[in-house]
Amino acid sequence: MNNGAWRFDRLLFCSLLNALIALPFAARADTAADFVSYYQNAYAQGRDLIPGPQIPLDTASIASRLDLQSVSPKAALSGSAFLSADGAVIKLAGVQGCLSTEPMEFAGMPTTCAMISLAGMTATLDEVKAGAGDAFPCHVFAQNPGRPTVRFAECFFVENGVVHSLSETLIRKGFVFAARDRAGRPVFPEYLQAEEVARGEQTGIWASDQFVHSNGERTPVKPTTN
Repeated sequence: MNNGAWRFDRLLFCSLLNALIALPFAARADTAADFVSYYQNAYAQGRDLIPGPQIPLDTASIASRLDLQSVSPKAALSGSAFLSADGAVIKLAGVQGCLSTEPMEFAGMPTTCAMISLAGMTATLDEVKAGAGDAFPCHVFAQNPGRPTVRFAECFFVENGVVHSLSETLIRKGFVFAARDRAGRPVFPEYLQAEEVARGEQTGIWASDQFVHSNGERTPVKPTTN
């Protein structure tokens, strides 16, 4: 691992540790913090409280009728969702966070796969917000009514003049997996390619000897030698 990658891992793990320490106390500030703490604590225990879409998502609409809305992220709720400043939950349609709470090692310290996904979302949102003026565009496929409103979307940001997908960035960093439908097909095939790159480069979660993939299969990552 080069020095730049090691520094990034250490920074990520500091974020992860801060998240672990802050979770039990985050509810003290205000109602929004209480909401965030409730969802984060559940996710850290391997439970994703955000429901799926009530109607099938027309994922082709992102290419045929792109309709971008400005979203200001407030806090990560899970490995694949965050709270926006208007109180809505933004669920990324293209990714699946890790929910395994089995002990594993990351950057030389003990943690869980779920906490890596949650800390990864937190760190990436902070990084993206810093370069996007605290807001970025999202294409919303559908939303569940009620409180909180859940919007299923794909979000984008610009870095060095290039447009990037937030979902693909999370996958390439090895924090989450490409979302799949009930038949096991990727919701966005290009994100599965990003997952395969992260796996091949043993990035993020994939650097562990073993972890539980979102489909429930225990996946050895590092090849054995005879």
